[in-house]
Amino acid sequence: MTKWEQQALALGGVFNAAVLVDKLARSGQLAENPASCMVYSILERSPDDALAVYGGSHHQIRQGLQALEAMLARDSAALQRDALRYSMSLLLLERQLAKSDDLLSVLGQRLQQVQSQVEHFGVLHDNVWASLGSTYQDTLSTFKLRIQVQGDMRYLQQPDIANRIRGLLLAGIRSARLWRQLGGHRWHLLIYRRRLLEAVRSVLNG
Repeated sequence: MTKWEQQALALGGVFNAAVLVDKLARSGQLAENPASCMVYSILERSPDDALAVYGGSHHQIRQGLQALEAMLARDSAALQRDALRYSMSLLLLERQLAKSDDLLSVLGQRLQQVQSQVEHFGVLHDNVWASLGSTYQDTLSTFKLRIQVQGDMRYLQQPDIANRIRGLLLAGIRSARLWRQLGGHRWHLLIYRRRLLEAVRSVLNG
């Protein structure tokens, strides 16, 4: 897998988290397999490569890769605007988090606790989502930049769904961090748009 394909995969993870957040906020529904993939991606701390973060396959982040493809191809008909907005905010938030050693330390400690809960309860248990939600609140939510999720208030006001949304946003931060570790920068989305688009399509067709 090329450098560009690995970057595309990580960006696809960011967009996948955003797409899942958007669908959950609007419908109250969250598909189990993509959700499991996102939670496991947060807990994968020392992967061999980008693909390992997502369970060894791009299949469970396919929706995110397709959303990324629509953005890079400037396909207005397929563009998911709220998911795009969440994705760009996640990239900005990750940059702020990277500058805060204190919050990174807190995040590391809290994720060790989440790992224990996953082993005890299972990856999609309410307790796991509650821990991920509170971890997001205690770290990323302390920044001035906040992600305002749009959707149906009947769902957004439910604590369990709010926890899932925050947990998915945390997964988006993890993918944003991976993207940056792989050499990704926001200006690449403009300067290397065509190269990234080719890489996304290569991953999707691979």
